[in-house]
Amino acid sequence: MSIWLDGALRDATTASVSVFDHGLTVGDGVFETLKAVDGKPFALTRHLDRLTRSARGLGLPDPDHDEVVRACAAVLEANPMPLARLRVTYTGGQAPLGSERGEHGPTLVVAASEATRRPDSTAVVTVPWIRNERGALTGLKTTSYAENVVALARAHEQGASEALFANSVGQLCEGTGSNVFVVLDGEIHTPPVPSGCLAGITRALTVEWTGAKETDLPLDVLERAEEIFLTSSLRDVQGVHRVDGRELPGAPGPVTAKAMRIFEERSRADLNP
Repeated sequence: MSIWLDGALRDATTASVSVFDHGLTVGDGVFETLKAVDGKPFALTRHLDRLTRSARGLGLPDPDHDEVVRACAAVLEANPMPLARLRVTYTGGQAPLGSERGEHGPTLVVAASEATRRPDSTAVVTVPWIRNERGALTGLKTTSYAENVVALARAHEQGASEALFANSVGQLCEGTGSNVFVVLDGEIHTPPVPSGCLAGITRALTVEWTGAKETDLPLDVLERAEEIFLTSSLRDVQGVHRVDGRELPGAPGPVTAKAMRIFEERSRADLNP
């Protein structure tokens, strides 16, 4: 396996990042996860734009888009896979053992791993922890990901593949690595970005392509929604057949199935929408 590290392809077994890298010591970094099909990344331009927004939100220098594009192409060429998870990680680089940054400059890592197509539906749980829609990192895709690790472990303990958060005022927000949509009276709704959720790439395309409405939703909407589905780069659109103890028979339902079909057709027709 080859990865891209600071300007060149390297063997993954010998490549190394400093133990003083700020992304490791204090989580000072941002990242993007992309789907790649037959060696071609999906929605790369949108992911690069969000990587830059996240970097600016942390006060990091703008990543060099040309280098990231070259790195993604090189990694995918060196590691051919029919379906891959492509991760771009961009950190504050080597720094002192504290919150302040050093003078070394950012670290860029691009790596890929094989992925498999998600099932058409999955189970989710809600968790007692919240998203802070007013936090300094809200809306940024950062490497400070530990609360997602904890929540996802809770979901796995309960036989689910995703955990859903409310925000500080009790509104439905997002999953650990996904956005959530609900169907009410036949219409698709999803929490708006000000709720504290990440502005997901697949979320945005789903809203554009299906006409979904961005709506403030109470967490208990999960108890009455006709259908529920998740979106993310590796899930695309995925139905939910169980939320906590509530079963949703027949998932994916007709509205979700249509959204899945639309997303599949549109994304296949244009790899960089």
